[in-house]
Amino acid sequence: MIRVILVDDHELVRAGIRRILEEAGDMEVVGEAAEGDEALRLARKVPVDVVLMDVNMPGMGGIEATRRMVRLLPEVKVIALTVLDEDPFPSHLKEAGAVGYLTKGCPAREMIEAVRTVNRGFPYVASSVARKHMLADWRGLAATPFEGLSSREMQVAMMILHGQRTQEISDTLSLSPKTVSTYRQRIYEKLNVKTDVELTRLAYRYRLIADDN
Repeated sequence: MIRVILVDDHELVRAGIRRILEEAGDMEVVGEAAEGDEALRLARKVPVDVVLMDVNMPGMGGIEATRRMVRLLPEVKVIALTVLDEDPFPSHLKEAGAVGYLTKGCPAREMIEAVRTVNRGFPYVASSVARKHMLADWRGLAATPFEGLSSREMQVAMMILHGQRTQEISDTLSLSPKTVSTYRQRIYEKLNVKTDVELTRLAYRYRLIADDN
């Protein structure tokens, strides 16, 4: 059996994914977590082969949670889950150590295939994500302006978008408040915005965050 941990801050999403995986017959969901810290604690306690990791969630977020998971348990395979196939996350998650990338709207059979593929030691990227990013590369364009951010800048940007203050980000990422402020300024400059409000509007425009965030 392939042992899987589900990490997503929406219980209904986890319930739907659990049903898909357990109906496959060769997979067992050994735990669920609503955020990164909880997922890391859980992975220390139960044997796990594959972690399905939500990218956009409160707290440290999927990028940092993936980085820490892979560093803590290098034998565990992480598949990142995102809402949209044009999100600017694939390269950041790959750098963090993820070996798979799926959209939450993918067919059930693709999710099952992805889990089986990464469990065998091979990477898996959703076909819709691969197609969009390949076309963007051919055109010499970024899929969104957020593609120009470094992995750490993207991580800090997502935490800002989730309403976390400088000190909260500093504590979560073990960075000084001054360093966090420096990242914030770089993000502003790269995205041509001047405030968190403008950053949020830009994120809405590119559907990086939902209207209920």
